[in-house]
Amino acid sequence: MTNLIAPPNEAAPGTGRTYKYFDLIMAAFVAVLLCANLIGVSKVTTVGGFTFGAGNIFFPISYLFGDVLTEVYGYARSRRVVWAGFAALAYASVIAFIVVNLPPAAGWEGQEHLAAVFGSTWRTAMASLAGYACGEFGNSYTLAKLKVRTNGKLLFVRTIGSTIVGEAIDTVVFYPLAFYGVWSDELLLKVMGANYVVKVLWEVFMTPVTYRVVAFLKRKEHEDYFDRDTNFTPFSLKT
Repeated sequence: MTNLIAPPNEAAPGTGRTYKYFDLIMAAFVAVLLCANLIGVSKVTTVGGFTFGAGNIFFPISYLFGDVLTEVYGYARSRRVVWAGFAALAYASVIAFIVVNLPPAAGWEGQEHLAAVFGSTWRTAMASLAGYACGEFGNSYTLAKLKVRTNGKLLFVRTIGSTIVGEAIDTVVFYPLAFYGVWSDELLLKVMGANYVVKVLWEVFMTPVTYRVVAFLKRKEHEDYFDRDTNFTPFSLKT
C-alpha cells in the first residue's frame, strides 16, 4: 500500500518502521473497550430524566482512540487495532460464559451475583461484537476518506463526522440484535436514541483533547498518514 501524494513526514505502511506510542494506544483502546462492554453494557440508567445505557458513558472513548489511530497512523494500522479489540472481546465473552456456567461449589453463594454481572447471553455477546466491528470500521473508513477529501484540514469535521457515522452503525446493529423482543419497543427506541446522542456529544466534548493528542503524536512520531491509495477491506491485517 503506497500513497500517490504524501506529506514529507509521511512513511508508507509496510516499511517496517516502529512507533513509540502506537502499542500504548492500542493497549489503552482494548482496555477501554473491555471495561465498557463487560461492566455497563446491560444496565440502563436515568440521570436527570435522561435514560441511557450506563456503558455508554465510557464506550465513546474507544472511538476517540480510533480517531487518533486513523488520523495519525492510517486506516491499515487502525484496522489491526480494531481486530485486536474484536479478539479481546470475543475471548472475554468465552471466558465469562465458561466461568459463569461452571457448577458452583457447595456452600459458595456468589453465583447469582457473578451471573448478574458477567452472565451476558450469547445473543448479547454476538450483538456486541457485530456492533463494535461494524461501527469501528465505519468510523475509521469515514475519517480516512474525509482526511483525503479535506487535505488534512478541519480535523473536527473528521472526528465528529466519523463518530456520527460509526456510532450510528454501532447503535443500529447492536441494540436490535441484543434486545429486540426482550425490551419493549418504546424502551428500545428510547435507549437507542439517547445512547446515540450521548456518544456523539462525547466526541464533540472531547474534540479539544483529540486535537492535543493528535498534534502531540504527529510531532513525536513524525507521522501524518493519508490513505490515498489504501485497500479499505476490513478483512486484512496488512499494514
